[in-house]
Amino acid sequence: VQLQASGGGLVQAGGSLRLSCAASGRTFSNYGMGWFRQAPGEEREFVATISWNGGIIYYADSVKGRFTISRDNAKNTVSLQMNSLKPEDTAVYYCAASRRQMGDRWSGAYDYWGQGTLVTVSS
Repeated sequence: VQLQASGGGLVQAGGSLRLSCAASGRTFSNYGMGWFRQAPGEEREFVATISWNGGIIYYADSVKGRFTISRDNAKNTVSLQMNSLKPEDTAVYYCAASRRQMGDRWSGAYDYWGQGTLVTVSS
């Protein structure tokens, strides 16, 4: 699976961004999907995950209520709607695909990674 993330940019605190990840190469609906992020000097951390059919979703506590993950298997895309952004959300955001169809919070469960898209939230 090849993954291409897009939609990052610079936004003021309180603003919104929508990240998208386009998948190609294999049957997208066979994979659980996740979003992770990595801030400068920090380890990569879990943001959200969605199962193959969208029926199971988990969020990190830090983004719960502000971020929404969704997928469109017909279009081979997974999205992350980010609202009420905070400066601490600044990071490179990565989408990832896992053979674990239920998705997973653990980065080690993912088999394929996109290149990342930078989100910068100014205060």
